[in-house]
Amino acid sequence: MKNIDLAFLLIPMILLPLLFEWYLHVNENAFFMYYREEILIANIIYIVLARFLLLDSAIYIFSHSKHKVNMALIQVVLLYLEVTLVTIVYYASVFYIFDVFSLFHLSAQLTPENLQTIHEHGFVTSMYISAVTFTTLGSGDWIPQTLSGMIAVTSEAILGVIQGGVFVAILIYAHQNKEIINSKG
Repeated sequence: MKNIDLAFLLIPMILLPLLFEWYLHVNENAFFMYYREEILIANIIYIVLARFLLLDSAIYIFSHSKHKVNMALIQVVLLYLEVTLVTIVYYASVFYIFDVFSLFHLSAQLTPENLQTIHEHGFVTSMYISAVTFTTLGSGDWIPQTLSGMIAVTSEAILGVIQGGVFVAILIYAHQNKEIINSKG
């Protein structure tokens, strides 16, 4: 990626493998269910590797940008937000495809009406679990029921913590570059 604008277009493409999985889930359910655990682990490995490549690319693009530091910083912050959203949507989609209610157990005491609403909105529930996990907020109400679910939650939380660190590093780098530019100007 030689242009940061290209990165904004390429990052959502990380979601494309989910279309194939959705197809398998809907049209080849026997195959999908037989290899369910392996497919879930492959998803986790894929998103972790893709995320590291994306973040490394963002830092490289930022450090070699010919734009003014302020403009490059704004672009990288927007890129950071896009990577965050794509990661949360990716994990939420995986949780949804693999049936969020078989991966996680809700330990909260809810009224039957509220519980029914949560079950009717599986993707929203998946988004909630993913966002809470990625931000490492952790509600404590959704407990992984499977080893694969535990691995998925762990990998998403680690990516969230690392991404926070990368963001702080970018801000420090931008501040240092701004001081260097100001001292030369």
